[in-house]
Amino acid sequence: MTPQPILTGSTLVLGGARSGKSGYAEALVESRAGAFLYLATATAGDAEMAERIARHRERRGPRWATVEEPLALVETVRRLAGPGRTVLVDCLTLWLSNLMAAERDIDREIADLAAALPTLAGPVVLVSNEVGQGIVPDNPLARAFRDNAGRLNQAVAAMVPGVVFMAAGLPLILKSPPTTEH
Repeated sequence: MTPQPILTGSTLVLGGARSGKSGYAEALVESRAGAFLYLATATAGDAEMAERIARHRERRGPRWATVEEPLALVETVRRLAGPGRTVLVDCLTLWLSNLMAAERDIDREIADLAAALPTLAGPVVLVSNEVGQGIVPDNPLARAFRDNAGRLNQAVAAMVPGVVFMAAGLPLILKSPPTTEH
């Protein structure tokens, strides 16, 4: 059995689809006292996504407040992070796809997020997909997404004290362990 995580600072939780990222990130946040804020970047564009969002909300329960923000992530994290509350951003790659669809300056958005992270007034847990370990995508948009996601993950990992990679529901600590056993 994996030990329960304890959050000691802002942390990036990476992994593939259904690797256990969100559950692990939620447990990190719940290891803290105070308010739990879930900053959702997803939008319910179809019935399947609406069902996923509903399952996530149900799993978290009533202790969590949810803020939905598909584009203005940096400003929203700055506003929400603070003493006595921990913010969970789920997920950065959905935010990235929203930015690309809105034709935003991706390099500028990544730089702004990376610059903001060390200045936040409270801990933030950021969830992101690792999409660069598979085959090379067959179209330019998918390749641009993969490349942007890699740059985003690198920039965030450089700015937070903790980075965890999830595989098969198991955490692999990559940087400054954000957890301790108890």
